[in-house]
Amino acid sequence: VQLQASGGGLVQAGGSLRLSCTDSGRTFSSLSMGWFRQAPGREREFVGSIRWSGGNTYYADSVKGRFTISRDNAKNTVYLQMNSLKPEDTAVYYCAGAVRGYYGLERHTTYNYWGQGTLVTVSS
Repeated sequence: VQLQASGGGLVQAGGSLRLSCTDSGRTFSSLSMGWFRQAPGREREFVGSIRWSGGNTYYADSVKGRFTISRDNAKNTVYLQMNSLKPEDTAVYYCAGAVRGYYGLERHTTYNYWGQGTLVTVSS
């Protein structure tokens, strides 16, 4: 499993971005995927996740209603669609994979694999 995140950039408040995370391996369909973010001087925090089986999604309260996670197993890719962005969404965003993960997907310790991070900057 090798995860590669992309799609970050600079956007104005109220704008949108879509992040992608692609797995170069062959086991993507058995990975539950999570997105986390880390702002300067702050701890890494959970953004959202999508289960490998059933595709159930979960979100942090801070992004609920604005962010959407989806996956395309044929493309080995998970997406994070971010709408109505706010300056406080500025952070490095990381994708992560948990082999057949089911519970605890909000905890970074649940995940086996991590991408390298992509920077999202939201200007006011």
